[in-house]
Amino acid sequence: MHSLYPIDTIRNAFPSLESGIAHFDGPGGTQTPREVAQKVADTLMSSISNRGSITIPEQNADRVVQEFRKAVADLFDTEAKGVVYGRSWTALAYDFSRALSKTWQAGDEIIVTKLDHDSNIRPWVQAAEKAQVKVRWAEFDPSTGELSVDAVAKLLSSKTRFVAITGASNIIGTKPNISAMAREIHSAGAFFCLDAVHLAPHSSISFDATGADIIGCSAYKFLGPHCGILVAKPELLERINNDKLLPSTNAIPERFELGTLPYELMAGTTAAIDFLANLAPGAALDRKEKLKNSFDALEQYEEGLLQYLEQRLKSIDGLTLYGKAIHRTPTLYFRLKGIAPAAIHQQLAAQKISAPAGNFYALETSRHLGLGDEGAVRVGLAPYSTKEEIDRLVDELEKIKL
Repeated sequence: MHSLYPIDTIRNAFPSLESGIAHFDGPGGTQTPREVAQKVADTLMSSISNRGSITIPEQNADRVVQEFRKAVADLFDTEAKGVVYGRSWTALAYDFSRALSKTWQAGDEIIVTKLDHDSNIRPWVQAAEKAQVKVRWAEFDPSTGELSVDAVAKLLSSKTRFVAITGASNIIGTKPNISAMAREIHSAGAFFCLDAVHLAPHSSISFDATGADIIGCSAYKFLGPHCGILVAKPELLERINNDKLLPSTNAIPERFELGTLPYELMAGTTAAIDFLANLAPGAALDRKEKLKNSFDALEQYEEGLLQYLEQRLKSIDGLTLYGKAIHRTPTLYFRLKGIAPAAIHQQLAAQKISAPAGNFYALETSRHLGLGDEGAVRVGLAPYSTKEEIDRLVDELEKIKL
């Protein structure tokens, strides 16, 4: 674990942790730092209106939007003009599936994977069905959880128009070799969508290094409020034609943001990114450098916790872990022999331990693992997780009887 990672200071910033609940539910949504919640409240209580440049309320609204775009751009090491706000990543995926599929024709093909959350599968599959486009499925190895580059590359052809792949599985943590896949995808002339919802809370991401054309994520997975984000190069957004109201602007990225923006959520997202930038001490001069420094420290800290968690879980009789990819986020998925996952969830909840069970919308992944729609129990680590909480979790699991 990272010796410079100030876990006590970090935990003190989360009012919800005072409840005594051990949160292993971060993959479904993290807890919120006090300063993020305060920023949301302050924005709601400020003089604010629709964006503009004349009145102070108009200027306040515009400033919040510009600060949001700059913060997200720093998080992904990219351009602010390519940052699109959305209600959720699912909503954004549906919006962009309708826009992108306008260029698809019968006989074309798209590729999705069985490792993905359904939000990076179903919008594209349904758009393909409407356009009479063939869907090809890339499968991961259920024994290891690995999605190989070859599993995607062998499906590519001159007919491939679009490929959607996750940056990290939200239930077994697998982190595919995205940059290598991107090279194969672009060599075939296809468009690459990267779902970074479960990757962004745990790893530093450089947009250019991923090779993706668009990246999606959700702020509430990295300590922020409930909203979604899409990132792309501005010149690419210029080429995408979406449906919008006639009076609304055609400028990017605004033309993709339907309706009046929720300034309080955008301000809260900026505050969350600022919080992430200051997780670990360092002499960095700007937010980009601070974010890189903080994520380096966070990854080391979480990797140490993950190793400890996995070691302790493996000591429990009758417990089966699913997924053992070489590169993964601190996320484990397990079953106890003879005990329904939902029953484990309930028994842990009674001891103030939040470790939910299910397929978590990674339906194809759960089925491919042989777990059906029921799934398993998921435990995920977050910036505020501790070794002591892991001990509480494992101690309670050892008490669970048939």
